[in-house]
Amino acid sequence: MSSDFEGYEQDFAVLTAEITSKIARVPRLPPDEKKQMVANVEKQLEEAKELLEQMDLEVREIPPQSRGMYSNRMRSYKQEMGKLETDFKRSRIAYSDEVRNELLGDDGNSSENQRAHLLDNTERLERSSRRLEAGYQIAVETEQIGQEMLENLSHDREKIHRARERLRETDANLGKSSRILTGMLRRIIQNRILLVILGIVVVITILMAITFSVRRH
Repeated sequence: MSSDFEGYEQDFAVLTAEITSKIARVPRLPPDEKKQMVANVEKQLEEAKELLEQMDLEVREIPPQSRGMYSNRMRSYKQEMGKLETDFKRSRIAYSDEVRNELLGDDGNSSENQRAHLLDNTERLERSSRRLEAGYQIAVETEQIGQEMLENLSHDREKIHRARERLRETDANLGKSSRILTGMLRRIIQNRILLVILGIVVVITILMAITFSVRRH
């Protein structure tokens, strides 16, 4: 189950990085390309929302004792999604203002506005880089967890195998002990029977001796 979540997680990281990069490019594109880029970003934002919904469903199916870590990650991704939508709205507002200024004949390309756009784009690129690094770190952690799980399973399999071997040895020892006890009981019974027979013979011998002695007198 967690493997499905992590797959969606990696797709989400890649998709949000692409969206961040495209949002940063919107102010620098010609009007026709800007319109197409805005439509493309809107589509990718919908795809990101669908991925979040799939991830949320996967988290609900994870056992409660293991759900906390994934719930925290989901909250982080939802916050990230909210920031992307806010950035996109700002970009669309800037795009609309620029279109309006072009229609009114105002070029709107003052040096101050250019510096603001450059700073905004730099921040977005940095956020995109951090998201990619976080996605890579998650993939590395997932691989490490998988290796640890495989090692634990291997150790458990060896323990089970050793336990089975001990049980087999114990069964064999119990079988030998049972045969030894049965032989001992058989010998004890035989010895008792012999003692009884010997006692009977002794008693008969004594009685016969007494009888012969009485007849002579």
